[in-house]
Amino acid sequence: MRADSIVFAVAGVLFGVIVGWVLGSQQARTTVPAAPVAQATAQGAAQQPGSQAIPLDQERVRALESVAQQNPRDAQPRMQLGNMYFDAEQYPQAISWYEQAFALDAKDPNLSTDLGVAYYYTNQPDRAIKQFEHSLSVDPKHTKTLLNMGIVRAFGKQDLQGAAQAWEQVVAIAPDSPEGQAARKGLDGLKNAHPAGTTGDR
Repeated sequence: MRADSIVFAVAGVLFGVIVGWVLGSQQARTTVPAAPVAQATAQGAAQQPGSQAIPLDQERVRALESVAQQNPRDAQPRMQLGNMYFDAEQYPQAISWYEQAFALDAKDPNLSTDLGVAYYYTNQPDRAIKQFEHSLSVDPKHTKTLLNMGIVRAFGKQDLQGAAQAWEQVVAIAPDSPEGQAARKGLDGLKNAHPAGTTGDR
């Protein structure tokens, strides 16, 4: 997969869920995240609810583990292993490899954001947000991070105003990008569902 791919179907699924959630009873969250999140690097693709995990290629896993062992200061094989486990929806293992890679390369916002996404998928929204904040300290205009920040604030923290602020930044930075279009759909969904000042003119 290409490194610039958007890895969830935004238009119909994600923001329909936002609208339904806002209009619903806002009942307590289950242990399963409510919405798919975009991975920043595209070796891994955030699986939508009900989608099929990609089976692990055990031969490739062993090869990458060997490379990682032989190169203790190389973040790349560890990030690739994290991506593979993420694709397989084995998020704790993905976190383990992402954390090892992050310890070696804390300046890669894509890696940092992928780690945050994995935290979210293991029902750790606060850690996800903290990780996204680190990504944005490296690159304040990293649109995939901002898009994910909005998703996690909306679904993980029920913070619709914070979600709107993150998505507004995406639209301001890259209005015509896939991320900008996704963020705009999110803002429209919030406005339609909660017109009493969730976004924009606060």
